[in-house]
Amino acid sequence: MSLRPLSDRILVLRGQEDTKTKGGIIIPDTAKEKPVEGTVVALGNGRMGEDGKRIAMDLKVDDRILFSKYGGTDVKVDGTDYLILRQDDVLGIIE
Repeated sequence: MSLRPLSDRILVLRGQEDTKTKGGIIIPDTAKEKPVEGTVVALGNGRMGEDGKRIAMDLKVDDRILFSKYGGTDVKVDGTDYLILRQDDVLGIIE
């Protein structure tokens, strides 16, 4: 199955969660925070402007991004967890 987001939404694969602190303490699952970094997997076509023309996306597939901690919607496709969020929820591109 494949999933293509609509409009100005993007499909993101979250980065890995840290399982240990720098000091070597193992973090239990209940105390882990969700990563705010991920990789763009798929993009929508862009949103429609006031004049009816489509506004292109600033992102591209395989961009590493930072996004809002509580933004987006978690989805599971073929056993893999993804996040769908709007381009406005992206805080920056990691280069």
